[in-house]
Amino acid sequence: MSRIKKSIVTLLFLFIVFVPQLFAQDADSTNFSIYYSSARKYTVADVQISGIKYLDKTVLIQLSGIKVGDEIMVPGDEITTAIRKLWQQGLFSDVEIKATKVIGDKIWIDILLQERPRLADVNFYGISKSEKDDITEKVLLLRGSQITDHQVNSAERTIKGIFHGKGFLNTEVTIVQRDDTTQNNSVILDINVDKKEKVKVNLVDIEGNVAIKDITLERAMKKTNEKAIRNIFKTKKFLEEEYKNDKGFIVDKYNEVGYRDARIIKDSVYQVEVGRKKKSRVNIDLGVEEGDKYYFGDIRWIGNTVYPSNILSQALGIKKGDVFNQKILDKRLFDNDEGMNNLYLNKGYLFFNLEPVEVKVNKDTINYEMRIFEGKQATINEVRIVGNTKTHEHVARRELRTYPGDLFSKDLLMRSYRELAQLGHFDPEAINPDVQPNPEDGTVDIEYQLQEKANDQIELSGGWGAGMFVGSVGLKFANFSVRNIFNKEAWKPLPTGDGQTLSLRYQTSGKYYRTVSLSFIEPWLGGKKPNSFSISLSHSRINYSANKYYQSGYGDSGYSPYGSSYGGYGGSQYGYDSAYGYGGYGGYGAPQYQYNYDSEGDNNKDDQIWETTALALGYGYRLSWPDDYFTVYHEASLEHYNLQNMGSYFYFLADENGQVNGTFDNLSFKTVVGRSSVDNPLYSRRGSNLSLAVKVTPPYSWFSDKDYSDPNLPNSEKYKWIEYHKWLFKGQLFSPLSNPTGDHTLVLKTAFELGFLGYYNENLKSPFEGFIVGGSGMSGYNMYGTDYVALRGYKDYALSPQNGSNMYTKFTTEVRFPITLKPSATIYALAFLEAGNAGITFQNYTPFKLHRSAGVGVRIFLPMFGLMGIDWGYGFDEVPGRGPDYSGSQFHFVIGQQF
Repeated sequence: MSRIKKSIVTLLFLFIVFVPQLFAQDADSTNFSIYYSSARKYTVADVQISGIKYLDKTVLIQLSGIKVGDEIMVPGDEITTAIRKLWQQGLFSDVEIKATKVIGDKIWIDILLQERPRLADVNFYGISKSEKDDITEKVLLLRGSQITDHQVNSAERTIKGIFHGKGFLNTEVTIVQRDDTTQNNSVILDINVDKKEKVKVNLVDIEGNVAIKDITLERAMKKTNEKAIRNIFKTKKFLEEEYKNDKGFIVDKYNEVGYRDARIIKDSVYQVEVGRKKKSRVNIDLGVEEGDKYYFGDIRWIGNTVYPSNILSQALGIKKGDVFNQKILDKRLFDNDEGMNNLYLNKGYLFFNLEPVEVKVNKDTINYEMRIFEGKQATINEVRIVGNTKTHEHVARRELRTYPGDLFSKDLLMRSYRELAQLGHFDPEAINPDVQPNPEDGTVDIEYQLQEKANDQIELSGGWGAGMFVGSVGLKFANFSVRNIFNKEAWKPLPTGDGQTLSLRYQTSGKYYRTVSLSFIEPWLGGKKPNSFSISLSHSRINYSANKYYQSGYGDSGYSPYGSSYGGYGGSQYGYDSAYGYGGYGGYGAPQYQYNYDSEGDNNKDDQIWETTALALGYGYRLSWPDDYFTVYHEASLEHYNLQNMGSYFYFLADENGQVNGTFDNLSFKTVVGRSSVDNPLYSRRGSNLSLAVKVTPPYSWFSDKDYSDPNLPNSEKYKWIEYHKWLFKGQLFSPLSNPTGDHTLVLKTAFELGFLGYYNENLKSPFEGFIVGGSGMSGYNMYGTDYVALRGYKDYALSPQNGSNMYTKFTTEVRFPITLKPSATIYALAFLEAGNAGITFQNYTPFKLHRSAGVGVRIFLPMFGLMGIDWGYGFDEVPGRGPDYSGSQFHFVIGQQF
C-alpha cells in the first residue's frame, strides 16, 4: 500500500513539473533557440517572403527550393542552398532566412529579401543627342528596372564598344550611381563619356608578299587606309569590324590570281604617338603566306541532258590553263545576272542544282567535276498579286509575263518586275516577286508583293525673273479611272486605279504671260493590248509689251534678240544672211525699234503679242521584233500661231514695216521608235534608252505654184503653213559600278543627243521648231515651236540664237549615288561631265567642236511634286559672240525627268 502511494505521489510530481512546461511551449512558440552545434530535423509548415515590392513572391519561393512539407535540417544545407540560389539571381542586396515559429518538429520560415535599387533616371554627358539615342537603343537601361553590378559593367563595355566601332579607340566611360532623394530604393546613373579623338591609321606594313605588290594589297583593303597622298579621298580612321573585313579582302585578292592557299599569318595592331602634338595613331603589321599558284585543269560535266557539255563549257567561259579564281568560278556558275544557272532557270528547271567538286589537285592544277541535278521542269500553278490597295488588280496583272500553266522562267519573272516598276504606281524598291516552289508536285506559285506609292502630283509654284513673277498651278493624276467618273463610291477623293493619266496646268505672270493645258493618256486602249492613246490641248498667250524687262533693250548684255551680240540680221556668227537665206533685213535692235509699254496691260494695236493654240493626238504600241522592249509612237498635232507686231522676234518674217502680223499653222506628224530596258524609272541601275524621233509636215511647197524665192511674196502668205522635217536621236546607258542589288548602288550614266531641223525648199525654211541649247533646258514658261536642250555650265539659251539652232549635238557622262530610295522620297547625288554644240548650217557647224563642262548636283523626287533638282556646273569654253559670264560657274534648277 505504501508502495502504491509512493507511485501516485511520484506521478503527481511529474505532472506538476513537466506538463506546465509543455503548455508553456505551445503558448509561446516564438521563444526558441537554434544552435549550430545541434542541428535538428524539422518539417516546413509555412514559407513567407518579406521585403519585396515588385517581384512575384510565389516565384521567389520556388527559386529558393524550400516548400511546405519539406523535411529540412536546421541549421543545414537546405537553408544554405536556398540563400545561394536567391543571391545568384542578382536581384537582391541582402538575403536572410529566419524561423518565425517552431512547434514541435514543425517550423515556420520567413525569407527576408532586400531588393536592389531601381533605376529612376539616366544622364549622359559628353555625347550628342544622336549618340545618346544609339546608346539607349543598344544598352537598354530601362527606367524602373533593377540595377545590378553586371548591368553597370555591361553598359560600360557596350558604350566603349560603340565608340570603338566608330574609331574612338581611347574612349573612357565612367558610370556613377547616386541615390534618388525623391524615391525610396532608387538610383540615378550619371554616364560620363570622354570619346577622345578618333584614332586613324598611320602605317600599314605588309610582309611576305611577292606575287602582289604592297600598293595592290593596300587598295584591296576598302576601309583601312594609311595616311598617304594616294588616300586623300579615302577614310583613314581605324574601325575594328572593317579591319576584319579588309583582311578577308587581302585573301580574296590572292584568290583572284590563283593563290587559293594564301593566308594571313601575322596580324599586329598597336597604337603609336606621332607628330609634335603626340596624336594617337595606329600601326598595322601584317604578314602573308602566299602559297602556290593554281590553274584550272579539266572541267567535266556530269548529269546534264538538257544542254550538251560544250554549250555549258562555253557558257562557263573558263578554259584549261586559266589562272584559278574562285570568285570568277562562283560568279560564272551562280550569279543572279551572269550565272550559267540562268540557262536552266529560264527553261523551267527551278529545282536544278549544281555542285562544283574538286576531283583532283595535281601539283598546281585543279580538275573539276560539275555535278548537275536537273530535276523536272516547274510549271506555274498560281500567280497572286498582293499589296495593291489603290491600283486595280487588272492594271498590275496585264503587265505580267508569268501565267499559270506556263513553264517557269527567270527572265520572264524579272521582266514582270520591270514592267510593274515602270508603271509608277508602286515603289520599285519594295516590289518583291516571291517564288514559292512546290517540289512535291513540280509546280511553283508566284506572289508579287507590291507597295503602293503616291504618284499624283500637285504643282503650286512661283518665281521671279526677267522682271516678272511667274506662278503655276498644276494637277497630275497618274492613276486615274475614267470609267468610274459617274460612280459616286469611287470618288475617294477622285476615281483612281485604272492607270490613266489626267493632267491640268495653268501658268501665268499676270498681264504678260498665261497658258493653260489639258492632257489625258490611256496606256491600254481597249484593255487587251498595251496600245496607248493620248490627247492634249493647250493655249498660251504672251504680251511682250506688258513687261518692262523686254522693253529695256536688255540685249546690251549680249542676250537679247534686240541687242548687238548677234550683230543684226546677216552679220552674226551664225550667218543668217548668206547661209539661212532670208535676205538682209539689217538689225532690229532696241535702238531702232521700241514698243510702247502699256502699264495698264490693255491690249492695243501696238502690243507685241504671240498666241499659240495646240492640239495633239497620239497612239503608241509595243513591238515584238526585234524584241518587245521596242515601242512605236505616232502623233498628229496642229499648232496655230497668231502673231502681232512680232517683227523683232521673227525678224526674218517681217514685212516692209518691220512687223510680223497674221496667223501661221503647223500641221505635223511625228513617229518615235524607241527601246527602253531600264529597270527603274526613278533611279535606274541598269538598262538603256534609245529613241529615234522623226517629225514632218506635208511638203506644201512641192505642190504649190508659188515662187517662194520671190522677194515680193508676203511672208504672211509664204509661211502660212510651216513646213520642215525634224530628226532627234537620243540614247542613254545605265551601268552599275557597285553591287546592282544593293541599297547604295553607284551608277554610271552615259548619254548622247543629236538633233537636226531640215527643209524641203531652201527658200522656205521653218521659223519654228528650232533647238535652244544651254543651261537647265527649261524655258521658265511654256514656249511652243522650240525644243530646249540642257547644257549645264552655261547660261540658259547661251549656245543658240533666239529662234533656235537647226542642229545640235550633246554628250553626257554622269555618276549617280543614292542617298535614300524610300517611297516618301528618292534622293540621289550626281557628278557630271557634259559637252555640246549647236549651229545653223552644216557649213559653220562642227559637231565635235564642243563646249565642255563639269559639275555636281542632286535630284529629289517627292511623290506629290515630282522630280526636282539643282546642279552646279562650270563651263570651260567661252561662247563666241557672248560675254565671259555665259560660261564659267553656273547654277541650274531642274524640274521633271529629261530624256
